[in-house]
Amino acid sequence: MAAKSGADQTEAVKQGYAFEGPALQLGALVADGTPVPDAQVRIPLSMLNRHGLIAGATGTGKTKTLQLIAEQLSAAGVPVFAPDIKGDLSGIASPGETSEKLSERATSLGQTWAGKGFPTEFFALGGEGKGIPVRATISSFGPTLLTKVLGLNDVQESSLGLVFHFADKAGLALLDLKDLRAVVQYLTSDEGKEDLKGLGGLSAATAGVILRELIAFSDQGADAFFGEPEFDTADLLRTSPEGLGVVSLLELPSLQDRPALFSTFLMWMLADLFHDLPEEGDVEKPKLMFFFDEAHLLFNDASKSFLDAITQTVRLIRSKGVGVFFVTQTPKDVPESVLAQLGSRVQHQLRAHTPNDAKALKATVATFPTSSYDLGELLTTLSIGEAVVTVMNENGAPTPVAWTRMRAPESLMDPSPAALVDSTIASSPLSAEYATAVDRESAYEKLTAKLAAGSEKAAAESKAPAPAEEKRVPLPQGEWDEKPSSRSRGGKAEDSTVEKVLGSSAFKQFARSAASVLGREIARGLFGVGRRKRS
Repeated sequence: MAAKSGADQTEAVKQGYAFEGPALQLGALVADGTPVPDAQVRIPLSMLNRHGLIAGATGTGKTKTLQLIAEQLSAAGVPVFAPDIKGDLSGIASPGETSEKLSERATSLGQTWAGKGFPTEFFALGGEGKGIPVRATISSFGPTLLTKVLGLNDVQESSLGLVFHFADKAGLALLDLKDLRAVVQYLTSDEGKEDLKGLGGLSAATAGVILRELIAFSDQGADAFFGEPEFDTADLLRTSPEGLGVVSLLELPSLQDRPALFSTFLMWMLADLFHDLPEEGDVEKPKLMFFFDEAHLLFNDASKSFLDAITQTVRLIRSKGVGVFFVTQTPKDVPESVLAQLGSRVQHQLRAHTPNDAKALKATVATFPTSSYDLGELLTTLSIGEAVVTVMNENGAPTPVAWTRMRAPESLMDPSPAALVDSTIASSPLSAEYATAVDRESAYEKLTAKLAAGSEKAAAESKAPAPAEEKRVPLPQGEWDEKPSSRSRGGKAEDSTVEKVLGSSAFKQFARSAASVLGREIARGLFGVGRRKRS
């Protein structure tokens, strides 16, 4: 319910959200069940890289809040990236349509509403769906992220890291799934036994488990997501000629089939941005705002090393000028180490129909600053399009908790027409760069060719005819008598000095040692040990 004194709450919100610099408009305070247009709830633009959380039960307005924030960021010249789970966000490219109900809502909130569309790019993971294909190479994806996708345990994750280490040292480029499978197949083959032993911590049994998981992963159609041309995340940092931030939407039409892959792929994009962007320190506005929808999928069954990597990335990427908003059902979906770094909270309605719901509600209430609201009751009675909000003010302190009726987006709140989406994709300058997949020579081709050459050589040697027996020319009897040291009168060869050396145990040991060394040198030549990695 509302605070005991609506007047006191209104005054506190007016003062708490009166920022000096530019800010995004979220909505108006609700006091005694009625919106107060004079008490606007906002987020300072300069504090958005302190990250945030949009949470709430299904159907309570999370996506519309995301759309509202994204279009204001675009208007402020800030590029936006967001996954489009259900296709609803595509409406941001089209002007919104007015209605009597929308006009009444806007007036009650003090909002001057005008339908607007915003510059938008449409992407699709691996080209599955409608959009410019987004791919990553296996090498850049790395063993930690791939472990999350494959569901490997800690030991298997460590072993997968050894596989990547071997491929890197051997100059075997890992571009797509078949490259990684080829390396693991080689290490578990007769030809790769020596190299497998050299990796120490990688057992043949564990390598076999990794290989089976890769095969199953490939059979699910995951090959499409890995390869070249790899997406350059710098292409997310674009503005239109008019100075508006480009909104990049990644379509995820089959999220339910490969949830771990989709969420982990988003984490790869964020990690790649962190790796490439320079340090910026405090900025007047973010260089990019990154929305992480269905965030709970990222954290489900995550290993400690994976969570540590997420926590570090979220903590440090702020200094690169990037802000991150996680979008999920409850704050409980996000680990405490990450939740502690989220300065802004927009919490839509929660439901408490089950004991687990009640626990989630209690945990959510505990994440908010102290207020005069009974948040346990308020959060279960919010209407659709309402939220409980607290953000970080320009001094880094939390603003008063505010029951807020959210503004309506000015772009279309339904999907954009298919014709508009198609024309936007076709006219994008990025289509020519990413549309066609490239399969250059990498680990798979090198190992396949070299192993095939080795098999052909072995086959040829096995079919080669045995050396013909040396034909002896009969000599005069006297000549045999003159060279008794090399021949006998009965026609049998006697041991010469050379034959005695060749037959000695010392020579045989030397020959075996030399062959072993030669074999290792040949293996190095075949599999590129010490060669520069292709860029």
